[in-house]
Amino acid sequence: MAEGKSRRPEVAGPEPAGTQSASTDKPAISPVSRRPRVGVFVCHCGINIAGVVRVPELVERAKTMPGVVVARDYQYCCSDPGQQIIRDSIKADKLDRVVVACCSPTLHEATFRKAGEEAGLNYYRTEIANIREQCAWVTKDRDEATDKAEDITRLAIARATHDESLEPVGVTVNKRALVVGAGIAGIQAALDIANAGYEVVLVEKQPSIGGHMAQLSETFPTLDCSQCILTPRTVETGRHSRIKLHTYSEVAEVSGYIGNFKVRIRQKPRYVDFDACTGCGLCMEKCPARVEADFERGMGKRRAIYRLLPQAVPNRPVIDAEACIYLQKGKCGVCAKVCPTQAIRYDDTEKFVEEEVGAIVLATGYELLDHEKMSAYGIGRVPDVIDGLAFERLLSASGPTQGEVKRPSDGRVPKKVVFVQCAGSRDREHGMPYCSKICCMYTAKQAILYKHRVHDGEATICYIDVRTPGKGFEEFYQRATDEGTTYLRGKVSKIFRQGDKVMVWASDTLAGRKVELEADLVVLASAVVASPDGVELAKRLKMQLDGHGFLTEAHPKLRPVETLTGGFFLAGCGQGPKDIPDTVAQASAAAAKVLAMFGQDKIFHAPTTAWVDEDICVGCGNCELTCAYGAVKVDLQRGVAAVNVALCEGCGACSVACPSGAMSHRNFSKKSIYEMTEEAVR
Repeated sequence: MAEGKSRRPEVAGPEPAGTQSASTDKPAISPVSRRPRVGVFVCHCGINIAGVVRVPELVERAKTMPGVVVARDYQYCCSDPGQQIIRDSIKADKLDRVVVACCSPTLHEATFRKAGEEAGLNYYRTEIANIREQCAWVTKDRDEATDKAEDITRLAIARATHDESLEPVGVTVNKRALVVGAGIAGIQAALDIANAGYEVVLVEKQPSIGGHMAQLSETFPTLDCSQCILTPRTVETGRHSRIKLHTYSEVAEVSGYIGNFKVRIRQKPRYVDFDACTGCGLCMEKCPARVEADFERGMGKRRAIYRLLPQAVPNRPVIDAEACIYLQKGKCGVCAKVCPTQAIRYDDTEKFVEEEVGAIVLATGYELLDHEKMSAYGIGRVPDVIDGLAFERLLSASGPTQGEVKRPSDGRVPKKVVFVQCAGSRDREHGMPYCSKICCMYTAKQAILYKHRVHDGEATICYIDVRTPGKGFEEFYQRATDEGTTYLRGKVSKIFRQGDKVMVWASDTLAGRKVELEADLVVLASAVVASPDGVELAKRLKMQLDGHGFLTEAHPKLRPVETLTGGFFLAGCGQGPKDIPDTVAQASAAAAKVLAMFGQDKIFHAPTTAWVDEDICVGCGNCELTCAYGAVKVDLQRGVAAVNVALCEGCGACSVACPSGAMSHRNFSKKSIYEMTEEAVR
């Protein structure tokens, strides 16, 4: 298809072993009888560009550039009138290339390419000259900015001159989804997809689903019981006919490409046959081994054979091999002796299962900042200094104290509790530089609940700023103050034990003085960090992470639940700190993206991928080693490289690594790069 409109035809979906012919076809050579007719359209972007770049002067300069037959400007090219100007010019001036000098291509490249396509121009013959982020926003001098904008535009024209007509690669879709992580984000995404009629594979590393929400007592700002909200969802998930649940399991490997992923799941040994077990709990009652319960955050103990909580889904126990006397020493075996259904399997081993899916939702969750990084606060050394999740377990009716607030050190009811906000958050030197978003609100909640439990207790909150960015949040904060909570504006510098009390050194920045608070219990609002297991999984999957380990979205405004790798979507705190309403909303958004994908028989992959010139390829394998997406493989029989175009993301790393020059990039050829370089230095 040379100049005609791209209709995204039904291209056969590439198979992993059948992509070589598609990936080695050389791009078509444009006729050399005439130079392409290029149209340049310069956007004012309000005053973002026009306030620095002399746009009319840039337009006049563009008219003199080789191949340019028309150059125009408009205040907002992305608007409907602006797009119509481009469409009309393509037809009237017989344009076969378009360059729009505007903002970042991540924002509106698709917008302008679609506008060109509607006028009959091939979708991949429209290029963006980024004169906003790369020029106007970073250059103060108007003369310098105009000259720089001219250079950027000239380079874009040089690239567009060599652009070929391309057609997207169509792949069939396996309409089955994988959701990694079964906290409230994973549960919501799984239910939305399953309720729409598609099968979901839900993988959770813990023995039961629910995530950190299962540890909470009540939720802000309504003080609803966490379990009352969560339990119906966990039960529905566990019983849903379209949800295949893999608990106590982890994703070991993912291969394939968007629409056609193969997932290898590692199932940890449970030592309990879930099919035979009825969940009667007799084994847990009789087990003599007791260890500290991670779920209780150090506030209580559990048996070696256990389930996380009474409302667990699945309602089956597992055996902690490291704590089990029989598995460690070959003695005991009480659980096997008392089990009425003979469900105990001491010979259980790790297993692997494989699932095939078309889309993957990553809901890998969060953890709290490591106690060792908050040594100044005494947590881990002073028993009566605990984190927010541990306090939630003290408040919970299903917790180790059945909802009664007690000091960990001696079991007494604390009469003075100090809550420390930003414990590791907004701390560039010792913790995390970002705000953890939820701490102000859950600390206010905990102070309110403490006052409800201990009517004569004193609650003091040490804070830097109170942030209430949500519906009903400001009113909830006001409720905490109205019910007697004292807010002290100041950073806590040190916490230590003195006798049977905990001393808190802080500063009162409003009064301009240092203060020393005496407390029976100190609760830290520890920084929310990315789950270490989630970070490791992301690295294995070669997903993009930010500097703090959170999964990175494709675009923070326009594609907030998508990733740069096709077929992967984000939900929950694995992408950044967020409260339950935001988590649920994002999970449903991720599910909607999956459903939109499943609503198509085929999906189309951008054809701007790598290709191999087999005439000069020597099969050295540098490209295969360099490719971050596993898209390039060397065919050992033929001695040449082949590209799976469905996997290729067009990053260009293989082209750089190729010593013979056999690897190139569609619509970003070496010839276009050389010409752009010549234009840049002339």
